[in-house]
Amino acid sequence: MTMPKERGTRRAGTHVTSVDVAALAGVSQAAVSRAFTPGAPIAAETRRRILDAARKLSYVPNSIASSLTTRRTNMFAVILGNMNNPFYVKLFKILLERLQSQGRQLLTFTVEPGANSDDALMRVLRYQVDGIILTSAQLSTRMTALCHDRGIPIVLLNRYIPGSDVSGVRCDNIGGGRLIAKAFLQAGARHFAVIKGDPRGSTSQDRLRGFAEQILEEGIARRNILELEGQSIYEGARLAVLRAFQGKGQPVPDAVFGINDTMAMGAMDALRGEMGLRVPEDVMVAGFDDIDEGAHWPYRLTTVRQPIEAMIDEALALLQPDAPGRPIEPGIDRTIPGELIWRDTIPRPKHG
Repeated sequence: MTMPKERGTRRAGTHVTSVDVAALAGVSQAAVSRAFTPGAPIAAETRRRILDAARKLSYVPNSIASSLTTRRTNMFAVILGNMNNPFYVKLFKILLERLQSQGRQLLTFTVEPGANSDDALMRVLRYQVDGIILTSAQLSTRMTALCHDRGIPIVLLNRYIPGSDVSGVRCDNIGGGRLIAKAFLQAGARHFAVIKGDPRGSTSQDRLRGFAEQILEEGIARRNILELEGQSIYEGARLAVLRAFQGKGQPVPDAVFGINDTMAMGAMDALRGEMGLRVPEDVMVAGFDDIDEGAHWPYRLTTVRQPIEAMIDEALALLQPDAPGRPIEPGIDRTIPGELIWRDTIPRPKHG
């Protein structure tokens, strides 16, 4: 026995459009579009009727067709420069969630830490994207101009490029370096080691600069700050500490500052696990970023928390995703202060 078809449904294989959904729901085609656009103004009852009609017709919005009409894809690209650092994994996760909540999608591209982003940008330009978010440090003016000519805005996130007119948002890394130095100084430290990251990256340079400026302003000589190369990674920092201080190396300083949390954790494991020292009783340690792993035992790392969500919000505001075609004002460099997070690797100051 053949069951009668439900009124208003279409045969399988028939191409269903928003016009069909609008007719079945008794609304305009524009209302159907709003029903499938996150955040668009539409009455709850109207949206319910539209979604019911879409289910009956097995209708799915065609984003490609929509992009041909609006000249927008609602797709953005992010170029990540260091996926070995859990901070960037966390940043990517929050960025992805934020864009998807707005009905937008994210294409992901990676480059090796410290490498030029031009090749990745060429891969991005194979796709029609509404904007590019760049977290790696190196970018040529030629590629910037090429994206500009195509009407694709670029925003730097957690970066700035000296001499470039590309706008961006970052944590106040100089101020964060000063926060760590003040914490060490308040705890009585007078000899320091800093484990650096990418020598070409503005992030590492600025954190070291702020740290050293605060130390020097206290009247402590620059020679009391030993710089070690940690390559921005756990193992690089661990080996740098062992080479510098183990055996007949230099005296262990009062305090070690890892430019990022991953390197601070590598330094801690070398100091405690292989050199038998206590943290913070024998040597203090601090990091930067506030990755989740640093908050856990056995690290409980004192660090500077980057304001990731605020930085992402500012970066998206610069991209102006709801105002396609409007150029980004060049040369904007927005800095947002970080927050010192006290844990167990620096003695807390005694008040009163």
